[in-house]
Amino acid sequence: MEILAFGVPADERPLMEKAFAGHHDVRCLDVFLTEDTAPIAGGYEIVSTSVNADLGGRVLRALAASGTRMIAQRSTGFDNIDLEAARELGLTVSRVSSYSPYSVAEFAWALAMAVNRRIVRASNRTRDFDFRLDGLMGRDMRGRTVGVLGTGRIGEAFTRIAHGFGMNLLGWDVAPNPACVELGMRYVDKDELFVASDLISLHLPLVDATHHIVDGAALRLMKDDAILVNSSRGGLVDTEALVDELRDGRFAGVGLDVYEAEAGVFFPDKSLEALEDDTLARLITFPHVVVTSHQAYYTHDAVGQIIGATVANVADYLAGRRSGNTLSPAG
Repeated sequence: MEILAFGVPADERPLMEKAFAGHHDVRCLDVFLTEDTAPIAGGYEIVSTSVNADLGGRVLRALAASGTRMIAQRSTGFDNIDLEAARELGLTVSRVSSYSPYSVAEFAWALAMAVNRRIVRASNRTRDFDFRLDGLMGRDMRGRTVGVLGTGRIGEAFTRIAHGFGMNLLGWDVAPNPACVELGMRYVDKDELFVASDLISLHLPLVDATHHIVDGAALRLMKDDAILVNSSRGGLVDTEALVDELRDGRFAGVGLDVYEAEAGVFFPDKSLEALEDDTLARLITFPHVVVTSHQAYYTHDAVGQIIGATVANVADYLAGRRSGNTLSPAG
């Protein structure tokens, strides 16, 4: 059987082909699944998609009408999928429920240190042989307070690194993680976390209860010299409110690997086009903001695990099995 995989970067293609070798043929496309590209999937029973695919009702109906019966999404997040429509259409949908938490946790810390120590600005200067230190002063992390919203596997890995820095640990989640408590984390309510933290890192899923959990009110509670990092889901942060605060000169730094309107923007080369998203354009102009294109997961280790889980999900579908990665059918 040949499987059609949308949104496969060049670095990922040989890993996909190697993982499926001996099982199925895989046709890798660098284009993303949208309503415009959905007709390419005509005749493919199994389609694999990336996190920024459009899997709304219209696209799902188009896929189902052209013969697709299974969608294997290569990500943990699935807020881009209309699961109700998928179930009505009888589509099997799977995701990758977990992969290396260290890939994202380590990248979140890379963002935190990049904005704290002004590494991007320093690198840009030295490329022009400007070796001044003006405007590059950061702060020690040791002894400062980190607030971690979401202390699952990734949040725990982030917390372990923070513990290594010698930071005071605050956490917020629906339930405490015993491993984080053992490290010395104190669980508090959100408002206290926003008020007390020098660095805040987000490691939450995007659901109705967490959408814009960092809104204007939360941002106004934060210290003027706090650092905010989001390597989880873009919709956790009200970006318009964040831009307003940045325009008022607040925050020591912001590191974002995700953006709430990233679909259709992140991953393609937009360098020769005018950026139509005014909010993102304004965000990127701030010198103490670092924006990356949803790459926190992008290590050989994590991508290998994601692809391996995708191969297993396909095998489960063909064998009529369900697993913890199965989103549809429910039950």
